[in-house]
Amino acid sequence: MENEHLPDKQTKKRAHHKKSQHKKTTTKKHSRKNMNSFVFHLTQICVLCIVLGAIGLFFVAGYPQKVFSLYLEAQTVARESSASDFQTGQVGEVYDSDGNRIALLQNDKNIIYLTSDQIPELVKQAFVSIEDKRFYKHHGSDSFAIVRAVTSLLGKGRITQGGSTITQQLVRNIYLTHTIRWERKVEEIFIAHAMEREYSKDELLEFYINNIYFSNGCYGIEAASQKYFSRSVSDLDLSETAFLCAIPNNPSIYDPLTHADKTIERRNLILQNMLDDGIINEQQYTDAVNEKITLSPYSPSYTRTWAHTYIYECATRALMEVTGKDYDTCHDMLYNNGYKVYTSIDMEAQELLQTTVDTELEDYNTRNNNGSYALQASAVTIDNTTGLVTAIVGGRSQDDVSADYNRAYLSFRQPGSSIKPLIVYTPALERGYTASSTVVDSKEPDGPSNAGSYSGAISLRTAVEQSKNTVAYKMFRELTPEVGLQYLLNMNFSSIQDSDYVLSAALGGLSKGASCLEMTSAYATLENEGVFRQPTCVTLITDSKGNVVVRPETEEKQVYQSSAAHEMTNILEGVLTRGTAHGKALTNMPCAGKTGTTNDNIDGWFVGYTAYYTTGVWVGFDSPRSTHSLSGATYPLDIWYNYMTELHKDRSSRNLND
Repeated sequence: MENEHLPDKQTKKRAHHKKSQHKKTTTKKHSRKNMNSFVFHLTQICVLCIVLGAIGLFFVAGYPQKVFSLYLEAQTVARESSASDFQTGQVGEVYDSDGNRIALLQNDKNIIYLTSDQIPELVKQAFVSIEDKRFYKHHGSDSFAIVRAVTSLLGKGRITQGGSTITQQLVRNIYLTHTIRWERKVEEIFIAHAMEREYSKDELLEFYINNIYFSNGCYGIEAASQKYFSRSVSDLDLSETAFLCAIPNNPSIYDPLTHADKTIERRNLILQNMLDDGIINEQQYTDAVNEKITLSPYSPSYTRTWAHTYIYECATRALMEVTGKDYDTCHDMLYNNGYKVYTSIDMEAQELLQTTVDTELEDYNTRNNNGSYALQASAVTIDNTTGLVTAIVGGRSQDDVSADYNRAYLSFRQPGSSIKPLIVYTPALERGYTASSTVVDSKEPDGPSNAGSYSGAISLRTAVEQSKNTVAYKMFRELTPEVGLQYLLNMNFSSIQDSDYVLSAALGGLSKGASCLEMTSAYATLENEGVFRQPTCVTLITDSKGNVVVRPETEEKQVYQSSAAHEMTNILEGVLTRGTAHGKALTNMPCAGKTGTTNDNIDGWFVGYTAYYTTGVWVGFDSPRSTHSLSGATYPLDIWYNYMTELHKDRSSRNLND
């Protein structure tokens, strides 16, 4: 009975086995735990070694110095920045004398700049919603945005919002490149933080919206709206606004003209973001998503004329005077700063002058090796009331030939006898000669010959009307080249050379010559009682906000005595009735002028005027050569007569010198 409760041998054996098994299991667990702990600590040690190695390598390789250098550069960029950095590439406009837009001034960028208060709130909200939700909270970069972008990529298989802030994107577009390098990213962040200290959020958003690319040469939301909808962005609805805001994320993929379906997809994504952010409600979202987008692409087309090249030249020169900067800088400013250039160019007169030149020379179709017409022309019209250029033609019309080389102000040719009134006869009238003074037309041994006969004793009036070389030569000798050529210098003739101070200059024998613009402005001086006005066609330049940048003041200079200019005009009227241009006087409109032909019929000129306009015409070859059919009394005079007849057809008769 006593042993009744004692375990038997089998029971003890089982208990011992169980205890042994538990001990083995505990040992295994302990071993596994130790192994896991060892691996964990080993991993920590490895990671620590890697981190320490990376840090060591970072310092050994000089990266801290590089990062610090990038930081300093970023501070400099931000400190030296200005609002103008973000306003380049703006589209400028050119207007004719009637206020009609005749050209756009633009470079690679096509920006129609809007100030912050001109940008619709929907545009701002759309970009913030899709590009940078924490824009108004961060200080340049946003770690939350990076995490959001990664989470979106892992969860949805696509990024619905990028990691770069709006400020970073702005910095990258304006100051940096899109090259993927750690240095660029670090500098981008540094500059973004620095820019946030320099500018307000509204300013940064304004800069961003005006500088992002919307495909097809459009930068900024307004240029895009004009391009794709032919309307201002202020006139777009929610759906159209979101549609435009979809483009900059990837302008090639979301190009509305080639991938409108893709643009619609991203529009819907933007609308969803705006709904999620509480910017729009369910009804607005539904209506906008279901709205059909109808594009109305607009590509302004303007007829390019020779006047355009002259306008750009005058505008550039005007900016040089105001800013003191060099030509190239001012030329770039003209095409980048959104200026509005107002001019004196009358497009109807411009077209008429061009058509007349083309018509009168149409039978001469010989071409140069480059395809341009061999026989060329230039012509200029100046309004005698203002002294401003009304029309300017630099050559014959050719669609396949550039209009950049404007002969009217870039080509300098010998003016022949058309120079005589300027440097011989009007100066002589100032020194006691009159129209009735007797002069002797006779050949001298070393003097020039006349185109015709010799008339002996004649009046000065007759000598001018018949363009007597001998008389001009003798009177110039009496006057001296120094005195005569000074009149040209006083009228800003730009190509007078030391070699021009010879007696042959009296007949137009100038080494380099004169431009059609210079000759026309000189004859306009005779009509204007001897007062010279520097020719230009620019009347006003304003900036994109309407502030006056340039208001050219007419440069006036009394070059000839008023009485001498009056008498010279009276004499030149006879050239068109009795002289070398007889038969070409305008009907019922008093006019005066002078022919000019150089040796061997290389250049032909006619410059003449009424009380309304002065027009000069040159005809010749770019590479000087002779042609028997060319003289001042042929092509140039015919162009002048036909053009001036049409130009004055609706004008009442006015006497010269009234």
